[in-house]
Amino acid sequence: MQLRQLIKSIKPLGSNPVASDFEVRGISCNSKNVGRNFIFVAIKGNRQDGNTFIDEAMQRGARAVVAQSPNRSITRLPKEVSFIKVKDARGALANLALGFYGDPSAKVKVLGITGTNGKTTIAYLVEALIKEAGFSSGVIGTINYRFKDKIIPSKNTTPGPVDLQSMLAEMKKNGIDYAVMEVSSHALDQDRTLGINFSSAIFTNLTQDHLDYHKTLQRYFLAKAKLFKDLRPGSFAVLNNDDKYARKLKKMTRARIITYGIDNDSIVMAKDIRYSVNCTEFLLKAPGNQMNFKTQLIGKHNVYNALSAIAWAIKEGIDIKAIKSAVENFSLVPGRLERVEFAGDFAVFVDYAHTEDALKNIIQALRHLARNRIIVVFGCGGERDKTKRPKMGKVVTELADYAIITSDNPRSEDPLEIIRDVKKGIRKKNYSVMPERREAIKKSLSLAEPGDIVLLAGKGHENYQILKDRTVRFDDKEIAVECLKSMNC
Repeated sequence: MQLRQLIKSIKPLGSNPVASDFEVRGISCNSKNVGRNFIFVAIKGNRQDGNTFIDEAMQRGARAVVAQSPNRSITRLPKEVSFIKVKDARGALANLALGFYGDPSAKVKVLGITGTNGKTTIAYLVEALIKEAGFSSGVIGTINYRFKDKIIPSKNTTPGPVDLQSMLAEMKKNGIDYAVMEVSSHALDQDRTLGINFSSAIFTNLTQDHLDYHKTLQRYFLAKAKLFKDLRPGSFAVLNNDDKYARKLKKMTRARIITYGIDNDSIVMAKDIRYSVNCTEFLLKAPGNQMNFKTQLIGKHNVYNALSAIAWAIKEGIDIKAIKSAVENFSLVPGRLERVEFAGDFAVFVDYAHTEDALKNIIQALRHLARNRIIVVFGCGGERDKTKRPKMGKVVTELADYAIITSDNPRSEDPLEIIRDVKKGIRKKNYSVMPERREAIKKSLSLAEPGDIVLLAGKGHENYQILKDRTVRFDDKEIAVECLKSMNC
């Protein structure tokens, strides 16, 4: 597509911004990804200012620069390079990507899933439902991005707009029917999903997280709410009716609404819930349907996850028999209450829980199953919301029998300083501190007695640990298996 045609969608400030027209070969806000005949969009982020990389982008072949305000680099642009001034560089990047890739979400049905907890499990469940119904799907989420036989490692839950539109275009090209997307609050706040035509959206819940970025819970909610405010009248929203924020979302969206819940009266409900160490059973009540369901996922939080996927499928018109079959045959989400298999007399689980609410849900779910003690290994990430650290320390020590506080991904922060923050919320003495995560895992397993449950929380599917100066391989499940073998469990 020619530059003049492509930039019509971004409403440039100025009457004649194009120095010379050319066939655009790509768009990027990362100067290192720029090639010949690219458009470089200079975005001022939280840590780096894209304007400082304009020279590098031109050296790599950028023929047009899009930015909000001129700087020294822009005043020295060669005459063959166009400077296009815009009011909003992030919005411009999203709209340029939309135009460049031909608006693929107009042809692929896109489901957006947002909320503090549950997004990944629901994405996997919906993927299974779509397959059972005879359709094809692609998934863009926390663990990876995948469709057909292609699996791309995930760097962010929701990638940037260029990568998003590129993947959606690939899905369209390959005849994919549905794109299932985990949508983070960061992505919504930064307009990464701007221009995507979501045919449906799911809201899971909202509890404290990411306040290092959003600053207040209200701003965090408003970021999530953008997904529902932008839904078009022909789309539909699936809302957790037991979460107080659902009431606000109902007033903020133009979409048709279907609710799910356990406690509050909802369109899709679970009743007579029965928990066990191997499965969860419940009676599904939905319009025109009432039947027993049995899922291999355990815990009340997973009943909510299953209900959201079931409600979405019902609204989408998928046959209830296919829904029941998919839910009952679904078994595993990597790193989400994933059991470590070994021939011992206690149980070990790995989970991604890294917020106060997620830890509460997981420990309460395990309490229904525990014949003896619950031992939890956990830490808090560095360079993230510090206010949740003491709350996580409190909830774990209040609900578990014993806790070992260790490192998660400390990043540039001192692990001992993070642990000191965690300890500020603890009022009991049922814990110890072991900053080295491998040693903490080993210690937890050595403490386990018959009937105990050991929970390794915080990292889940992650197979790395981010330290101050490097990223190292670290997989909780792998470490647990190694330790159990050395203990002859």
